[in-house]
Amino acid sequence: MLAFEILLNATAMFNHANLRLPAGLDRVLRWFVVTPDMHRVHHSIVRQETNSNFGFNMPWWDRLFGTYRAQPAAGHEAMTIGIDQFRAPREQRLDRMLTQPFRDDAP
Repeated sequence: MLAFEILLNATAMFNHANLRLPAGLDRVLRWFVVTPDMHRVHHSIVRQETNSNFGFNMPWWDRLFGTYRAQPAAGHEAMTIGIDQFRAPREQRLDRMLTQPFRDDAP
């Protein structure tokens, strides 16, 4: 069981990493594991993209249920990620990020 938990955490860390894999490698890996580029689409502010690529370890569920999106419409370089109310520079400070779930004063 511990090995399984370690594997799940490792895949979550991998797909949330800000990595750029070579395109060919990414294309192959997407059939077996969720890659950073694949999961990043899920963090887009565009609703259709936010509502896609939910998986954090196996990509098959998104493909099976029709929630797979290969790329963001604007491309990875031009896409906007995050939540609008937390985009202000002051919200990017560590103290603000740690308290966001508990505050009612978000912009």
